[in-house]
Amino acid sequence: MQPKLSFEWLHACSGCEIALLNGGEQLLDLLGQVEIVHFPLLMDHKYGGQQGEGAPLSLPEADIGLVSGGVAHTEHLLVLQEMRKQCRTLIALGTCATYGGIPAMRNEWSTADTLRTVFTAGTGDNDPVMPLAPAFLDRVYSIDEKIKVDVSLPGCPPQPQLIGAVIKALINKETLQLPQKSVCETCPTIREGEKKMAPVRRFLHNADYDCDQPVSEMRCLLEQGLVCMGPVTAGGCGGKDTPLCLRARVPCRGCYGPVRSGGNQLLDMMNALASNGIDYRAIVDRKSLLRFSGAHGLLKPARKKN
Repeated sequence: MQPKLSFEWLHACSGCEIALLNGGEQLLDLLGQVEIVHFPLLMDHKYGGQQGEGAPLSLPEADIGLVSGGVAHTEHLLVLQEMRKQCRTLIALGTCATYGGIPAMRNEWSTADTLRTVFTAGTGDNDPVMPLAPAFLDRVYSIDEKIKVDVSLPGCPPQPQLIGAVIKALINKETLQLPQKSVCETCPTIREGEKKMAPVRRFLHNADYDCDQPVSEMRCLLEQGLVCMGPVTAGGCGGKDTPLCLRARVPCRGCYGPVRSGGNQLLDMMNALASNGIDYRAIVDRKSLLRFSGAHGLLKPARKKN
């Protein structure tokens, strides 16, 4: 009997699912080895059964479940809990699922302030016109804050080859080989060493490089004074090659989340700069360093001044 796979998306953009589809021949090979029992992006499968014969929310049993997106409202939470109940092994797919991702930037404000900002625009009324949607939670959560996760696979989105490799490893009961190094450790740019960093500046102009030369001949962007999150961000975006942002000659934005489990990219980056004699106050919007990892209570509304 073929292993059963179930896919679900919550507060997400479908980028992780598109990454899976971009697996090409690897995906076609995988499809021949599994039975997909639930995948809202690709197949019609009603939550309560095809003709409403099931419970108000019922999903099929599966050997492996993959969930993308964070948890922002009560329906997300119910679907996630049902996935956990029905899936033997559950994978948090993508940075929104593992660390909150871009949607968790909302956590910098209260739910009331967020709704008031979004839904009163142009109405001339201070009371938000509420959308027809499930009740919002107090903030956006990563899925491991609500249920037990067996495998965390960050990335915005994760590499297609890595998604396929993880699924195949679970099917074949093999040891998972997930990236362990930071972006910096896989970056080939030239480093001149400590105390050679330029003052931090905003990324308003191109970095200093020769477009006719390979990335390996470009000076480290962090040493050039650009806030590159490479030292505090998990690697893997470029596979075994140069990280993707660096290929484009732009600083790492931190989309794979912290290198270490439970890490705080904001504090870790501040420490990295301070150890090189850089004043952290030179960074205009320091909270933006948590743009991909604002769940786990890291991004919070600012205390209102009296």
